[in-house]
Amino acid sequence: MNALTLDRALGSGRVQLVNIRRESLARARQRLLLVAAFFMFVAFVALVRLVFVGADAGAATGTPLAQALLPARGEITDRNGVPLARAFPAYSLWFNPDAMGEGQSPLVDTPVRVAARLHAIFPDLDEERLRAQLAAGRAGYLRRRILPEDANRVHDLGEIALETPREMDRHYPQGTLAAHVLGYVGADGHGRLGMEQVLDARLRDPARRATPVPLSIDMRVQGALEDELERGMKLVAAQGAAGIVLDVDTGEVLALASMPEFNPNRLDAVGAQLMFNRVTNQVYELGSTFKPLTIAAAIDAGVVRDFGARWDATPVRVGRFTINDSHPLGSTLNIPQMLMHSSNTVTARVADELGPARLRQTMIDLGMNQRPAIELPARGYPIWPGDNWPRLQNMTIGFGHGVAVTPLHLASAYAAMVNGGIWRPATMHKLAPGEVPQGRRVFKESTSSRMRQLLRMTSRFGTGRNADAPGYRVGGKTGSAEKPGAGGYQRSAIVSTFAAAFPMDRPRYVVIAMLDEPRGTVASSYQRTAAWNAAPIVGRLVPRIGPILGVRPDETRDVDISDLVPLVPEAQR
Repeated sequence: MNALTLDRALGSGRVQLVNIRRESLARARQRLLLVAAFFMFVAFVALVRLVFVGADAGAATGTPLAQALLPARGEITDRNGVPLARAFPAYSLWFNPDAMGEGQSPLVDTPVRVAARLHAIFPDLDEERLRAQLAAGRAGYLRRRILPEDANRVHDLGEIALETPREMDRHYPQGTLAAHVLGYVGADGHGRLGMEQVLDARLRDPARRATPVPLSIDMRVQGALEDELERGMKLVAAQGAAGIVLDVDTGEVLALASMPEFNPNRLDAVGAQLMFNRVTNQVYELGSTFKPLTIAAAIDAGVVRDFGARWDATPVRVGRFTINDSHPLGSTLNIPQMLMHSSNTVTARVADELGPARLRQTMIDLGMNQRPAIELPARGYPIWPGDNWPRLQNMTIGFGHGVAVTPLHLASAYAAMVNGGIWRPATMHKLAPGEVPQGRRVFKESTSSRMRQLLRMTSRFGTGRNADAPGYRVGGKTGSAEKPGAGGYQRSAIVSTFAAAFPMDRPRYVVIAMLDEPRGTVASSYQRTAAWNAAPIVGRLVPRIGPILGVRPDETRDVDISDLVPLVPEAQR
Protein backbone atom coordinates (compact mmCIF):
# COMPACT_ATOMS: atom_id res chain seq x y z
CA MET A 1 0.00 0.00 0.00
CA ASN A 2 1.48 3.31 -1.08
CA ALA A 3 1.55 6.40 1.08
CA LEU A 4 -1.38 8.07 -0.69
CA THR A 5 -3.68 5.10 -0.10
CA LEU A 6 -2.64 4.93 3.57
CA ASP A 7 -3.45 8.62 4.14
CA ARG A 8 -6.87 8.21 2.54
CA ALA A 9 -7.67 5.23 4.79
CA LEU A 10 -6.60 7.05 7.93
CA GLY A 11 -8.61 10.11 6.95
CA SER A 12 -11.70 8.02 6.35
CA GLY A 13 -11.29 6.42 9.80
CA ARG A 14 -11.05 9.81 11.45
CA VAL A 15 -14.25 10.96 9.77
CA GLN A 16 -16.09 7.85 10.90
CA LEU A 17 -14.84 8.31 14.48
CA VAL A 18 -16.00 11.94 14.52
CA ASN A 19 -19.40 10.92 13.20
CA ILE A 20 -19.76 8.22 15.85
CA ARG A 21 -18.89 10.74 18.58
CA ARG A 22 -21.42 13.22 17.21
CA GLU A 23 -24.14 10.60 17.13
CA SER A 24 -23.34 9.49 20.71
CA LEU A 25 -23.40 13.08 21.92
CA ALA A 26 -26.73 13.68 20.21
CA ARG A 27 -28.24 10.58 21.77
CA ALA A 28 -26.95 11.62 25.22
CA ARG A 29 -28.52 15.02 24.81
CA GLN A 30 -31.83 13.48 23.81
CA ARG A 31 -31.80 11.19 26.84
CA LEU A 32 -30.93 14.08 29.11
CA LEU A 33 -33.79 16.12 27.69
CA LEU A 34 -36.16 13.18 28.18
CA VAL A 35 -35.07 12.75 31.82
CA ALA A 36 -35.40 16.50 32.46
CA ALA A 37 -38.82 16.52 30.81
CA PHE A 38 -39.90 13.59 32.97
CA PHE A 39 -38.85 15.31 36.21
CA MET A 40 -40.52 18.55 35.08
CA PHE A 41 -43.71 16.59 34.43
CA VAL A 42 -43.56 14.98 37.90
CA ALA A 43 -42.95 18.35 39.51
CA PHE A 44 -45.86 19.84 37.55
CA VAL A 45 -48.19 17.04 38.65
CA ALA A 46 -47.09 17.49 42.28
CA LEU A 47 -47.66 21.24 42.07
CA VAL A 48 -51.12 20.77 40.59
CA ARG A 49 -51.94 18.27 43.32
CA LEU A 50 -50.72 20.68 46.00
CA VAL A 51 -52.90 23.44 44.56
CA PHE A 52 -55.99 21.22 44.57
CA VAL A 53 -55.30 19.97 48.10
CA GLY A 54 -54.77 23.53 49.31
CA ALA A 55 -57.89 24.70 47.52
CA ASP A 56 -59.93 21.91 49.13
CA ALA A 57 -58.53 22.80 52.57
CA GLY A 58 -59.21 26.45 51.95
CA ALA A 59 -62.77 25.72 50.85
CA ALA A 60 -63.35 23.52 53.91
CA THR A 61 -62.14 26.13 56.35
CA GLY A 62 -63.23 29.23 54.50
CA THR A 63 -59.61 30.45 54.24
CA PRO A 64 -57.43 31.26 51.23
CA LEU A 65 -54.83 28.76 49.99
CA ALA A 66 -51.89 30.51 51.67
CA GLN A 67 -53.66 30.44 55.02
CA ALA A 68 -54.61 26.78 54.66
CA LEU A 69 -50.93 25.87 54.38
CA LEU A 70 -49.96 27.71 57.58
CA PRO A 71 -49.33 25.97 60.93
CA ALA A 72 -52.29 25.80 63.31
CA ARG A 73 -50.71 28.30 65.71
CA GLY A 74 -48.21 31.11 65.24
CA GLU A 75 -44.65 31.05 66.50
CA ILE A 76 -43.25 32.91 69.53
CA THR A 77 -39.61 33.99 69.49
CA ASP A 78 -37.23 35.87 71.73
CA ARG A 79 -36.16 39.40 70.83
CA ASN A 80 -33.46 38.05 68.47
CA GLY A 81 -35.73 35.66 66.57
CA VAL A 82 -34.78 32.47 68.43
CA PRO A 83 -37.88 30.20 68.47
CA LEU A 84 -39.44 29.68 71.90
CA ALA A 85 -42.77 28.11 70.92
CA ARG A 86 -43.83 26.62 67.59
CA ALA A 87 -46.39 24.19 66.13
CA PHE A 88 -45.31 20.98 64.45
CA PRO A 89 -46.93 17.69 63.41
CA ALA A 90 -46.66 14.94 66.02
CA TYR A 91 -48.16 11.55 66.86
CA SER A 92 -50.52 10.86 69.75
CA LEU A 93 -51.62 7.59 71.32
CA TRP A 94 -55.40 7.19 71.30
CA PHE A 95 -57.52 4.30 72.56
CA ASN A 96 -60.51 3.58 70.29
CA PRO A 97 -62.59 0.74 71.81
CA ASP A 98 -64.91 0.69 68.72
CA ALA A 99 -62.10 0.02 66.25
CA MET A 100 -63.00 -3.67 66.04
CA GLY A 101 -66.69 -2.90 65.54
CA GLU A 102 -69.59 -2.50 67.92
CA GLY A 103 -70.10 -5.42 70.26
CA GLN A 104 -66.59 -6.73 69.63
CA SER A 105 -63.85 -6.91 72.24
CA PRO A 106 -61.66 -3.81 71.74
CA LEU A 107 -58.41 -5.69 72.43
CA VAL A 108 -56.89 -8.84 70.99
CA ASP A 109 -54.91 -9.48 74.18
CA THR A 110 -55.95 -8.85 77.77
CA PRO A 111 -55.90 -5.31 79.22
CA VAL A 112 -53.29 -6.43 81.75
CA ARG A 113 -50.83 -7.58 79.07
CA VAL A 114 -51.49 -4.64 76.76
CA ALA A 115 -50.95 -2.19 79.63
CA ALA A 116 -47.69 -3.93 80.53
CA ARG A 117 -46.47 -3.74 76.93
CA LEU A 118 -47.38 -0.05 76.67
CA HIS A 119 -45.60 0.61 79.95
CA ALA A 120 -42.49 -1.05 78.49
CA ILE A 121 -42.61 1.46 75.60
CA PHE A 122 -43.50 4.44 77.82
CA PRO A 123 -42.03 3.78 81.30
CA ASP A 124 -43.34 7.10 82.70
CA LEU A 125 -46.99 6.13 82.12
CA ASP A 126 -48.98 4.83 85.08
CA GLU A 127 -49.50 1.12 84.28
CA GLU A 128 -52.40 0.76 86.71
CA ARG A 129 -54.30 3.68 85.19
CA LEU A 130 -53.63 2.33 81.69
CA ARG A 131 -55.01 -1.06 82.68
CA ALA A 132 -58.11 0.51 84.21
CA GLN A 133 -58.85 2.62 81.12
CA LEU A 134 -58.34 -0.31 78.75
CA ALA A 135 -60.47 -2.64 80.87
CA ALA A 136 -63.28 -0.07 81.11
CA GLY A 137 -63.27 0.41 77.34
CA ARG A 138 -63.12 4.16 77.79
CA ALA A 139 -62.01 6.03 74.68
CA GLY A 140 -59.42 8.77 75.07
CA TYR A 141 -55.80 9.80 74.89
CA LEU A 142 -53.27 7.52 76.50
CA ARG A 143 -50.49 9.96 75.64
CA ARG A 144 -50.56 13.31 73.84
CA ARG A 145 -47.11 13.20 72.22
CA ILE A 146 -45.08 10.20 71.05
CA LEU A 147 -42.04 9.81 68.81
CA PRO A 148 -42.37 8.18 65.36
CA GLU A 149 -40.28 5.21 66.47
CA ASP A 150 -42.55 4.70 69.48
CA ALA A 151 -45.58 4.86 67.18
CA ASN A 152 -44.04 2.02 65.17
CA ARG A 153 -43.55 0.00 68.36
CA VAL A 154 -47.22 0.54 69.25
CA HIS A 155 -48.25 -0.69 65.78
CA ASP A 156 -46.12 -3.80 66.32
CA LEU A 157 -48.37 -4.75 69.24
CA GLY A 158 -51.07 -5.63 66.70
CA GLU A 159 -53.85 -3.91 68.63
CA ILE A 160 -56.15 -2.08 66.21
CA ALA A 161 -57.75 -0.12 69.04
CA LEU A 162 -54.41 1.57 69.80
CA GLU A 163 -54.37 4.35 67.23
CA THR A 164 -51.58 6.87 66.61
CA PRO A 165 -53.23 9.83 64.88
CA ARG A 166 -51.01 12.60 63.57
CA GLU A 167 -51.91 15.99 65.02
CA MET A 168 -50.52 19.48 65.20
CA ASP A 169 -48.74 19.89 68.53
CA ARG A 170 -47.17 22.79 70.41
CA HIS A 171 -43.45 22.40 71.02
CA TYR A 172 -41.08 24.45 73.16
CA PRO A 173 -37.59 23.99 71.65
CA GLN A 174 -35.82 25.46 74.69
CA GLY A 175 -37.45 23.03 77.12
CA THR A 176 -38.06 24.55 80.56
CA LEU A 177 -36.47 27.88 79.61
CA ALA A 178 -38.85 30.80 80.28
CA ALA A 179 -41.70 28.40 81.07
CA HIS A 180 -43.45 30.93 83.35
CA VAL A 181 -43.20 33.55 80.61
CA LEU A 182 -44.54 31.31 77.84
CA GLY A 183 -47.13 29.14 79.58
CA TYR A 184 -48.52 26.27 77.54
CA VAL A 185 -51.36 25.24 75.19
CA GLY A 186 -54.23 23.15 76.54
CA ALA A 187 -55.90 20.16 74.95
CA ASP A 188 -58.53 22.49 73.44
CA GLY A 189 -55.84 24.35 71.49
CA HIS A 190 -56.09 27.54 73.56
CA GLY A 191 -53.20 29.15 75.41
CA ARG A 192 -52.94 28.72 79.14
CA LEU A 193 -50.85 30.82 81.47
CA GLY A 194 -48.14 33.19 80.26
CA MET A 195 -47.88 34.76 76.84
CA GLU A 196 -49.56 31.78 75.19
CA GLN A 197 -52.75 32.94 76.93
CA VAL A 198 -52.13 36.64 76.31
CA LEU A 199 -51.45 36.14 72.60
CA ASP A 200 -53.98 33.34 72.04
CA ALA A 201 -56.22 35.22 69.59
CA ARG A 202 -53.21 36.64 67.73
CA LEU A 203 -51.49 33.25 67.42
CA ARG A 204 -54.67 31.54 66.19
CA ASP A 205 -55.62 34.25 63.68
CA PRO A 206 -55.07 32.81 60.15
CA ALA A 207 -54.37 36.28 58.82
CA ARG A 208 -51.54 36.91 61.31
CA ARG A 209 -50.09 33.57 62.40
CA ALA A 210 -47.56 33.50 59.56
CA THR A 211 -45.57 36.23 61.32
CA PRO A 212 -43.72 35.18 64.52
CA VAL A 213 -44.35 37.25 67.64
CA PRO A 214 -41.09 38.50 69.23
CA LEU A 215 -41.03 38.85 73.00
CA SER A 216 -38.79 41.21 74.93
CA ILE A 217 -36.75 38.45 76.54
CA ASP A 218 -33.27 37.48 75.37
CA MET A 219 -32.85 33.72 75.47
CA ARG A 220 -29.17 34.03 76.45
CA VAL A 221 -29.93 36.33 79.39
CA GLN A 222 -32.86 34.15 80.40
CA GLY A 223 -30.67 31.06 80.45
CA ALA A 224 -28.00 32.77 82.55
CA LEU A 225 -30.59 34.07 85.05
CA GLU A 226 -32.21 30.65 85.48
CA ASP A 227 -28.83 28.98 85.83
CA GLU A 228 -27.62 31.34 88.55
CA LEU A 229 -30.94 31.29 90.43
CA GLU A 230 -30.98 27.51 90.45
CA ARG A 231 -27.38 27.40 91.63
CA GLY A 232 -28.02 29.94 94.38
CA MET A 233 -31.18 28.17 95.47
CA LYS A 234 -29.42 24.82 95.78
CA LEU A 235 -26.42 26.27 97.62
CA VAL A 236 -28.62 27.46 100.48
CA ALA A 237 -31.42 24.85 100.21
CA ALA A 238 -34.07 27.52 99.54
CA GLN A 239 -37.69 26.59 98.79
CA GLY A 240 -37.74 28.71 95.67
CA ALA A 241 -36.23 31.66 93.86
CA ALA A 242 -37.27 34.51 91.61
CA GLY A 243 -35.39 36.88 89.37
CA ILE A 244 -35.81 39.52 86.72
CA VAL A 245 -33.64 41.59 84.37
CA LEU A 246 -35.37 44.81 83.30
CA ASP A 247 -34.39 47.57 80.85
CA VAL A 248 -34.56 50.76 82.94
CA ASP A 249 -35.34 53.04 79.98
CA THR A 250 -38.03 51.02 78.19
CA GLY A 251 -39.53 48.65 80.76
CA GLU A 252 -38.73 45.65 78.55
CA VAL A 253 -38.19 42.43 80.48
CA LEU A 254 -34.97 40.80 79.25
CA ALA A 255 -35.39 37.80 81.55
CA LEU A 256 -37.92 36.61 84.12
CA ALA A 257 -37.61 33.38 86.08
CA SER A 258 -39.53 31.63 88.83
CA MET A 259 -37.87 28.57 90.35
CA PRO A 260 -38.36 25.68 90.44
CA GLU A 261 -39.58 25.61 86.84
CA PHE A 262 -41.96 23.31 84.96
CA ASN A 263 -41.65 21.72 81.53
CA PRO A 264 -44.36 22.93 79.10
CA ASN A 265 -43.51 20.07 76.75
CA ARG A 266 -44.59 17.49 79.30
CA LEU A 267 -47.14 18.60 81.83
CA ASP A 268 -47.83 16.39 84.82
CA ALA A 269 -49.07 16.70 88.38
CA VAL A 270 -45.68 17.91 89.62
CA GLY A 271 -45.42 20.50 86.85
CA ALA A 272 -48.91 21.78 87.65
CA GLN A 273 -47.76 22.58 91.20
CA LEU A 274 -44.81 24.62 89.89
CA MET A 275 -46.75 26.93 87.58
CA PHE A 276 -47.16 29.63 90.24
CA ASN A 277 -45.12 32.67 89.20
CA ARG A 278 -43.13 34.07 92.14
CA VAL A 279 -42.08 37.16 90.16
CA THR A 280 -45.50 38.52 89.19
CA ASN A 281 -48.06 36.64 91.28
CA GLN A 282 -46.57 36.13 94.76
CA VAL A 283 -46.37 39.12 97.10
CA TYR A 284 -43.67 39.45 99.75
CA GLU A 285 -42.51 41.92 102.34
CA LEU A 286 -39.21 42.78 100.68
CA GLY A 287 -37.59 44.38 103.69
CA SER A 288 -34.63 46.71 103.42
CA THR A 289 -34.80 46.97 99.62
CA PHE A 290 -37.46 49.63 100.37
CA LYS A 291 -35.00 51.85 102.27
CA PRO A 292 -33.53 53.52 99.16
CA LEU A 293 -37.06 54.32 97.94
CA THR A 294 -37.81 56.00 101.28
CA ILE A 295 -34.56 58.00 101.13
CA ALA A 296 -35.28 59.03 97.52
CA ALA A 297 -38.73 60.30 98.57
CA ALA A 298 -37.13 62.17 101.49
CA ILE A 299 -34.53 63.80 99.21
CA ASP A 300 -37.27 64.88 96.81
CA ALA A 301 -39.27 66.37 99.69
CA GLY A 302 -36.27 68.21 101.16
CA VAL A 303 -36.30 66.13 104.34
CA VAL A 304 -32.79 64.92 103.53
CA ARG A 305 -30.48 67.69 102.33
CA ASP A 306 -27.22 67.37 104.22
CA PHE A 307 -25.80 63.88 103.73
CA GLY A 308 -23.32 64.42 106.53
CA ALA A 309 -26.03 65.23 109.08
CA ARG A 310 -26.21 62.74 111.95
CA TRP A 311 -29.47 60.91 112.66
CA ASP A 312 -30.34 59.22 115.93
CA ALA A 313 -29.70 55.46 115.51
CA THR A 314 -30.87 54.31 118.93
CA PRO A 315 -34.03 52.15 119.24
CA VAL A 316 -37.28 53.90 118.24
CA ARG A 317 -40.14 53.59 120.71
CA VAL A 318 -43.70 54.17 119.52
CA GLY A 319 -46.26 53.34 122.17
CA ARG A 320 -45.58 49.80 123.35
CA PHE A 321 -43.55 48.91 120.25
CA THR A 322 -39.81 49.29 119.73
CA ILE A 323 -37.93 49.35 116.41
CA ASN A 324 -34.39 48.02 116.61
CA ASP A 325 -31.52 47.34 114.26
CA SER A 326 -30.36 43.76 113.73
CA HIS A 327 -27.17 44.68 115.59
CA PRO A 328 -25.86 47.89 117.23
CA LEU A 329 -24.60 50.41 114.66
CA GLY A 330 -23.71 53.27 116.99
CA SER A 331 -25.68 56.11 118.50
CA THR A 332 -25.84 58.20 115.31
CA LEU A 333 -25.47 57.60 111.57
CA ASN A 334 -25.54 59.76 108.47
CA ILE A 335 -27.53 58.74 105.36
CA PRO A 336 -24.67 56.99 103.49
CA GLN A 337 -23.85 55.00 106.64
CA MET A 338 -27.53 54.18 107.16
CA LEU A 339 -27.85 52.62 103.69
CA MET A 340 -24.48 50.90 103.77
CA HIS A 341 -25.25 49.19 107.10
CA SER A 342 -29.05 49.00 106.58
CA SER A 343 -30.31 50.76 109.68
CA ASN A 344 -34.00 50.31 110.52
CA THR A 345 -33.97 52.96 113.22
CA VAL A 346 -32.63 55.78 111.03
CA THR A 347 -34.95 54.85 108.15
CA ALA A 348 -37.90 54.87 110.54
CA ARG A 349 -36.98 58.37 111.71
CA VAL A 350 -36.57 59.59 108.11
CA ALA A 351 -40.00 58.12 107.22
CA ASP A 352 -41.50 59.72 110.33
CA GLU A 353 -40.21 63.14 109.35
CA LEU A 354 -41.31 62.59 105.73
CA GLY A 355 -44.80 61.75 106.93
CA PRO A 356 -47.31 59.15 105.78
CA ALA A 357 -48.97 61.32 103.12
CA ARG A 358 -45.76 61.91 101.15
CA LEU A 359 -44.37 58.38 101.55
CA ARG A 360 -47.73 56.86 100.61
CA GLN A 361 -47.99 59.02 97.49
CA THR A 362 -44.50 57.98 96.39
CA MET A 363 -45.46 54.33 96.73
CA ILE A 364 -48.65 54.94 94.75
CA ASP A 365 -46.67 56.72 92.02
CA LEU A 366 -44.45 53.63 91.86
CA GLY A 367 -47.51 51.42 91.37
CA MET A 368 -47.16 49.63 94.71
CA ASN A 369 -50.91 49.79 95.42
CA GLN A 370 -51.96 47.95 92.23
CA ARG A 371 -51.26 44.67 90.51
CA PRO A 372 -47.90 44.80 88.71
CA ALA A 373 -48.04 46.45 85.29
CA ILE A 374 -47.26 43.69 82.78
CA GLU A 375 -49.14 41.63 80.19
CA LEU A 376 -48.84 38.30 82.01
CA PRO A 377 -52.21 37.13 83.36
CA ALA A 378 -50.86 35.92 86.75
CA ARG A 379 -50.46 39.20 88.66
CA GLY A 380 -50.69 39.33 92.44
CA TYR A 381 -52.54 42.09 94.27
CA PRO A 382 -50.35 43.85 96.87
CA ILE A 383 -51.11 43.75 100.57
CA TRP A 384 -51.69 47.48 100.83
CA PRO A 385 -52.41 49.20 104.15
CA GLY A 386 -55.17 51.49 102.87
CA ASP A 387 -55.59 55.26 102.94
CA ASN A 388 -54.62 56.22 106.47
CA TRP A 389 -51.22 55.10 107.70
CA PRO A 390 -50.68 55.34 111.47
CA ARG A 391 -47.33 56.67 112.57
CA LEU A 392 -45.84 53.26 113.45
CA GLN A 393 -47.01 51.69 110.20
CA ASN A 394 -45.52 54.54 108.18
CA MET A 395 -42.19 53.95 109.91
CA THR A 396 -42.17 50.21 109.25
CA ILE A 397 -43.21 50.63 105.63
CA GLY A 398 -40.20 52.90 105.27
CA PHE A 399 -37.93 49.88 105.78
CA GLY A 400 -40.12 47.38 103.92
CA HIS A 401 -42.44 45.90 106.54
CA GLY A 402 -46.21 46.31 106.50
CA VAL A 403 -46.66 46.28 102.72
CA ALA A 404 -46.24 43.22 100.47
CA VAL A 405 -45.55 43.47 96.74
CA THR A 406 -44.15 41.32 93.97
CA PRO A 407 -40.50 41.32 92.89
CA LEU A 408 -41.68 42.93 89.64
CA HIS A 409 -43.07 45.89 91.59
CA LEU A 410 -39.63 46.31 93.11
CA ALA A 411 -37.84 46.07 89.75
CA SER A 412 -40.00 48.78 88.17
CA ALA A 413 -39.53 51.02 91.23
CA TYR A 414 -35.74 50.66 91.11
CA ALA A 415 -35.75 51.39 87.38
CA ALA A 416 -37.50 54.70 88.09
CA MET A 417 -35.12 55.47 90.94
CA VAL A 418 -31.98 55.14 88.78
CA ASN A 419 -33.07 56.11 85.24
CA GLY A 420 -33.63 59.79 85.99
CA GLY A 421 -36.89 59.42 87.90
CA ILE A 422 -39.37 58.09 85.29
CA TRP A 423 -41.62 55.11 86.09
CA ARG A 424 -42.70 52.97 83.14
CA PRO A 425 -44.77 49.79 83.06
CA ALA A 426 -42.92 46.55 82.46
CA THR A 427 -43.64 44.73 79.21
CA MET A 428 -43.03 41.30 77.69
CA HIS A 429 -43.21 42.73 74.16
CA LYS A 430 -40.18 43.79 72.16
CA LEU A 431 -40.56 47.54 71.65
CA ALA A 432 -39.48 49.61 68.69
CA PRO A 433 -37.88 52.98 69.59
CA GLY A 434 -41.13 54.84 68.93
CA GLU A 435 -43.16 52.45 71.07
CA VAL A 436 -41.51 53.18 74.42
CA PRO A 437 -44.16 54.64 76.78
CA GLN A 438 -43.59 58.15 78.06
CA GLY A 439 -44.11 57.04 81.65
CA ARG A 440 -44.59 59.36 84.63
CA ARG A 441 -42.12 61.28 86.72
CA VAL A 442 -41.77 60.06 90.31
CA PHE A 443 -38.37 61.42 91.39
CA LYS A 444 -36.40 64.49 90.40
CA GLU A 445 -33.49 63.86 88.08
CA SER A 446 -31.10 65.23 90.70
CA THR A 447 -32.54 62.80 93.27
CA SER A 448 -32.00 59.91 90.86
CA SER A 449 -28.39 60.99 90.43
CA ARG A 450 -27.87 60.99 94.21
CA MET A 451 -29.44 57.56 94.57
CA ARG A 452 -27.07 56.14 91.97
CA GLN A 453 -24.19 57.33 94.16
CA LEU A 454 -25.68 55.91 97.34
CA LEU A 455 -26.48 52.53 95.80
CA ARG A 456 -22.97 52.31 94.37
CA MET A 457 -21.51 53.03 97.81
CA THR A 458 -23.64 50.27 99.32
CA SER A 459 -22.25 47.75 96.85
CA ARG A 460 -18.68 48.89 97.29
CA PHE A 461 -18.53 49.34 101.05
CA GLY A 462 -21.76 48.01 102.55
CA THR A 463 -23.99 44.94 102.60
CA GLY A 464 -23.88 44.59 98.81
CA ARG A 465 -20.15 43.85 98.50
CA ASN A 466 -20.75 40.30 97.27
CA ALA A 467 -22.58 41.69 94.24
CA ASP A 468 -19.83 44.11 93.22
CA ALA A 469 -18.74 42.53 89.92
CA PRO A 470 -15.40 44.16 88.98
CA GLY A 471 -15.71 46.63 86.11
CA TYR A 472 -19.52 46.60 85.93
CA ARG A 473 -20.23 49.35 88.49
CA VAL A 474 -23.05 47.49 90.22
CA GLY A 475 -25.15 49.38 92.76
CA GLY A 476 -27.87 47.90 94.92
CA LYS A 477 -29.44 47.12 98.26
CA THR A 478 -29.99 43.96 100.28
CA GLY A 479 -33.24 43.04 101.95
CA SER A 480 -33.89 40.24 104.45
CA ALA A 481 -37.42 40.04 105.83
CA GLU A 482 -39.09 37.51 108.09
CA LYS A 483 -42.13 35.87 106.54
CA PRO A 484 -45.46 36.47 108.28
CA GLY A 485 -47.34 33.44 109.58
CA ALA A 486 -49.81 32.32 112.18
CA GLY A 487 -49.15 34.25 115.36
CA GLY A 488 -46.79 36.80 113.82
CA TYR A 489 -43.49 36.82 111.96
CA GLN A 490 -41.50 33.58 111.65
CA ARG A 491 -37.92 34.07 112.72
CA SER A 492 -36.93 30.79 111.07
CA ALA A 493 -38.35 31.70 107.62
CA ILE A 494 -37.08 34.72 105.70
CA VAL A 495 -37.15 36.15 102.19
CA SER A 496 -33.77 37.47 101.07
CA THR A 497 -33.53 39.87 98.13
CA PHE A 498 -30.91 41.88 96.35
CA ALA A 499 -32.13 44.71 94.13
CA ALA A 500 -29.45 46.13 91.84
CA ALA A 501 -28.75 48.15 88.71
CA PHE A 502 -25.73 48.41 86.41
CA PRO A 503 -23.65 50.19 85.24
CA MET A 504 -24.34 52.92 87.80
CA ASP A 505 -22.56 55.68 85.86
CA ARG A 506 -25.23 55.16 83.17
CA PRO A 507 -27.78 52.63 84.41
CA ARG A 508 -29.22 50.36 81.74
CA TYR A 509 -30.56 47.32 83.56
CA VAL A 510 -32.15 46.46 86.90
CA VAL A 511 -31.50 42.99 88.28
CA ILE A 512 -33.55 41.44 91.09
CA ALA A 513 -32.60 38.15 92.77
CA MET A 514 -34.81 36.73 95.52
CA LEU A 515 -34.61 33.52 97.57
CA ASP A 516 -37.57 32.11 99.48
CA GLU A 517 -36.63 30.63 102.87
CA PRO A 518 -32.87 30.16 102.38
CA ARG A 519 -30.97 28.24 105.04
CA GLY A 520 -27.58 28.93 106.54
CA THR A 521 -25.14 26.54 104.86
CA VAL A 522 -21.41 26.23 104.31
CA ALA A 523 -21.83 28.07 100.99
CA SER A 524 -23.30 31.11 102.79
CA SER A 525 -20.97 30.96 105.79
CA TYR A 526 -24.02 29.76 107.76
CA GLN A 527 -25.72 33.12 107.20
CA ARG A 528 -29.31 33.47 105.91
CA THR A 529 -29.33 37.16 105.00
CA ALA A 530 -29.31 38.56 101.46
CA ALA A 531 -25.73 39.80 101.73
CA TRP A 532 -24.60 36.17 101.81
CA ASN A 533 -26.99 34.46 99.40
CA ALA A 534 -28.93 36.81 97.08
CA ALA A 535 -26.13 39.35 96.50
CA PRO A 536 -23.66 36.68 95.26
CA ILE A 537 -26.22 35.59 92.65
CA VAL A 538 -26.17 39.09 91.17
CA GLY A 539 -22.39 39.21 91.47
CA ARG A 540 -22.11 36.08 89.29
CA LEU A 541 -24.92 36.97 86.91
CA VAL A 542 -23.88 40.47 85.85
CA PRO A 543 -20.51 39.44 84.31
CA ARG A 544 -22.35 36.73 82.34
CA ILE A 545 -25.06 38.95 80.88
CA GLY A 546 -23.19 42.27 80.67
CA PRO A 547 -21.28 41.55 77.43
CA ILE A 548 -24.42 39.99 75.89
CA LEU A 549 -26.28 43.24 76.56
CA GLY A 550 -23.48 45.45 75.30
CA VAL A 551 -22.04 46.37 78.71
CA ARG A 552 -18.37 45.44 78.88
CA PRO A 553 -16.26 45.65 82.03
CA ASP A 554 -14.32 48.86 82.41
CA GLU A 555 -12.41 49.48 85.63
CA THR A 556 -11.28 52.93 84.48
CA ARG A 557 -14.71 54.50 85.00
CA ASP A 558 -17.22 54.65 87.84
CA VAL A 559 -19.80 56.82 89.56
CA ASP A 560 -18.22 59.84 91.22
CA ILE A 561 -18.80 59.32 94.94
CA SER A 562 -15.87 61.47 96.06
CA ASP A 563 -18.14 63.83 98.04
CA LEU A 564 -19.78 60.95 99.94
CA VAL A 565 -16.79 58.74 100.76
CA PRO A 566 -15.33 61.16 103.37
CA LEU A 567 -18.64 60.91 105.26
CA VAL A 568 -17.94 57.26 106.08
CA PRO A 569 -15.01 56.49 108.40
CA GLU A 570 -12.39 54.32 106.75
CA ALA A 571 -12.92 51.65 109.37
CA GLN A 572 -16.51 51.23 108.16
CA ARG A 573 -15.56 50.84 104.48
